[in-house]
Amino acid sequence: MNTKKVDIAIVGAGPAGLSFALSLAKSGLKIALLEQQTLAQISQPKFDGRDIAMTHLSKTILTELGVWQNIPIDVIHTIKEAKVINGNSLNKPSSILHFDRSDDPTAPLGYLLANHQIRHALYHQLCTHENIELLCEQTVKAIRLDDDAAFIETDQLSIETNLLVSSDSRFSSSRRMMGLSAKMKDFGKVMIVCNMSHKKNHHNTAQECFKYDKTCAILPLGEGFSSIVITVNASESKRLLALDDGTFNREAQLMLESKLGEMSLISQRTAYPLIGVMSDRFIAQRFALIGDAAVGMHPVTAHGFNLGLRSADTLAQLILKSHMQGKEIASQWLLHQYEARHKLLSKPLYDATNAIVSLYTNPAPLAKILRKTGIKVGNKLLPFKKLVTHRLTQIR
Repeated sequence: MNTKKVDIAIVGAGPAGLSFALSLAKSGLKIALLEQQTLAQISQPKFDGRDIAMTHLSKTILTELGVWQNIPIDVIHTIKEAKVINGNSLNKPSSILHFDRSDDPTAPLGYLLANHQIRHALYHQLCTHENIELLCEQTVKAIRLDDDAAFIETDQLSIETNLLVSSDSRFSSSRRMMGLSAKMKDFGKVMIVCNMSHKKNHHNTAQECFKYDKTCAILPLGEGFSSIVITVNASESKRLLALDDGTFNREAQLMLESKLGEMSLISQRTAYPLIGVMSDRFIAQRFALIGDAAVGMHPVTAHGFNLGLRSADTLAQLILKSHMQGKEIASQWLLHQYEARHKLLSKPLYDATNAIVSLYTNPAPLAKILRKTGIKVGNKLLPFKKLVTHRLTQIR
């Protein structure tokens, strides 16, 4: 069995793992990135239906990594406004909570990019750094720790590292190997995502429509087409996935009350079960969780991807500072600093998102009243709307 010795080993080459490695690329640290998928799957990721709503801070992070500049401009779409719509009628002004850039009407509220395009750009930037080694088709079988190092075993490799960082999904096997517990929330729903063309203008407005039996979202892409996200129970998702394209087009148009006019599928339909996770701890000895392995969010508030990038950036900045000062990059002091900062940011968002989902998917009469009240109050509370807008548009 081959043995490697590195400064930092990262399990999982998703966006959080790739961006974390890139954040440390100029440090001179030797980094190994372990991934179960093949090199072809990482270097040429396929369309998976998911379009990511990205904040300005995420754009800043990707720009600093040299990634944003390499994403084709025609696949970057801007969000000018966002609307949260409550109830079975989507056109009542009193049922719409509206967010825009009142501070700068010419600036976008956020950006939309396809998940596979982001991963593709991250990988190709990774290839420009010789101190980062991507090891594909590697499944972690065991993790062992002592006072001086962490040891990772796969079928093919033995790796000794100062710090092990896990970014291997919300169902993280390395998190479990390290004995870290996590609270999982099964929302009992399935999200169907697809791209559709349409006759009416979307006006670069993202819309989340909370009906009483389903949730429908419109994410504006290029002119005349959008990413459509439909959240229903599992049996209804099977029915929708089994429909022929023409029937699905008509049902999607009906769900959205023809807000976009005549609609037509231009991609496959892909389904994802909705499960949230919050790890009880983000660290252990010589070990840290980032991305979905630390916090896996319900997508309704679009915080998941952005939190994942933020976790990678937070940990990387602490490591860079310690390394420049000649200090230990895997000290418990450093890891506790990371955990405290990321938990302070992520836990309130995770709890608030789950509360919103619970309320706005509850068909009970009292919940409907609270939903309507929430929309009305939200529209009148300008400080609240400014706070939400600020969180989306802050740069650092």
